[in-house]
Amino acid sequence: MPAIPVRDARRVSVALAVIAAMTVPVMADEPVLLHAAGSLRSALTDVAKEFEAAGLGKVQAKFGASGLLKSDISGGARAEVFASANMEHPQALAQDKRSGPVMLFARNRLCALVRPGLEVTPASLLDRMLDAQVKLGTSTPKADPSGDYAWEVFHKAEKLKPGSLVALETKALQLTGGPSSPPTPPNRSIYGELVAQGAADIFLTYCTGAKAAQQENPAQRIVALPDALAVGADYGLTVINGASPAAYQFAMFVLSGQGQRIFAKHGFAAPALPQ
Repeated sequence: MPAIPVRDARRVSVALAVIAAMTVPVMADEPVLLHAAGSLRSALTDVAKEFEAAGLGKVQAKFGASGLLKSDISGGARAEVFASANMEHPQALAQDKRSGPVMLFARNRLCALVRPGLEVTPASLLDRMLDAQVKLGTSTPKADPSGDYAWEVFHKAEKLKPGSLVALETKALQLTGGPSSPPTPPNRSIYGELVAQGAADIFLTYCTGAKAAQQENPAQRIVALPDALAVGADYGLTVINGASPAAYQFAMFVLSGQGQRIFAKHGFAAPALPQ
């Protein structure tokens, strides 16, 4: 099932709101079961708090790599709302008739998180990533969209410097987002921790994640990708078949002005934010 264009997202959210309003007049007893990308942890935690404060219900969240969460849901894991860091994983569930429409609800982009002391600018970023002495960290492709987006950067690099794709694929250290990757430290940025530990000199990650890492490690730097290497990330939301009415209401809340303002506060572009 194709993703719903941004211009149609409000129409869908209004329909969800009508359904929810008719069926959930008071707080539901059972929490909404949310599976969500790890990069959404801070934003969706705040969204869930606002949802509960409004008397609409509670949310039980599981955060992780979107590809792994999608596989869990496909395998029968109990879930009601899936918030992915890409559109493809929720679209796959919709195409398999496991969920309803897929709605674009947030946008992100990739940045480079750089260790202290390493001189990097947007103009020199590709040369630094190709430097054999520089450790380049990424997430895990297929399991985590952040890794897929990093590989998009590598493909763009190939157009600028032939041979870059193989070189970057070969040297990239897939440090997060895989089935055997270390868990994220409680209330800490895994990217900041890995750079601080010396596991990576440059880590390609979401700009929101890089900002959180820098707040914990002020000496680490965030370098924007130049236009020729820039990669954006579209986040998709879907409600799993058989979900409770409260789950539909939570999906509506994510798309509402109140929910979208929370995403904007956390550094995401919020496409459904009313103008």
